[in-house]
Amino acid sequence: MDCEIRKWRLSDAGDLAAALSNPKVLNNLRDGLPYPYTARDGEEYIRSMLSADENNTFAFAITVDDRCVGSIGAFRQENIHRRTAELGYYLAEEYWGRGLMTRAIGLLCRWVFANTDVLRIYAEPFSYNTGSCRALEKAGFAYEGLMKNNAVKNGKVLDMKLYALTREEAPFPR
Repeated sequence: MDCEIRKWRLSDAGDLAAALSNPKVLNNLRDGLPYPYTARDGEEYIRSMLSADENNTFAFAITVDDRCVGSIGAFRQENIHRRTAELGYYLAEEYWGRGLMTRAIGLLCRWVFANTDVLRIYAEPFSYNTGSCRALEKAGFAYEGLMKNNAVKNGKVLDMKLYALTREEAPFPR
């Protein structure tokens, strides 16, 4: 099974809602997403991504056979970090453990480095999320350190790991 990334379509809203209505997916994401996540929530998110500033928001659907199975994006930071982007992603649970996220991360990073002036892409997964950490490592990201007591999720104080990939270290041609 292989995946691709593509621009969002409003017709992806139902698949997005199905993936995000799973607490196992939500527990690995930042707070602020509604639960249960509805198709209307998905439409609002997709509209916001399609209307976002294309110089700052690089957001895509992760697809298998053109069906949305997840989301990936890089979001440009501000001020002195304006050439840095934060990576965020998730995948519907039934697609975990198949290498799809590693491929999606590679595709997104390749696109960002080829189409923007971004020099560095970083991600901050929860330290317990070994699948996410492994996907980043397999995609060429370097582990830069443990951020102790960096977040509070579901009432628990959590550590996060910092990973980054720079334009010069990217494992694919630009």
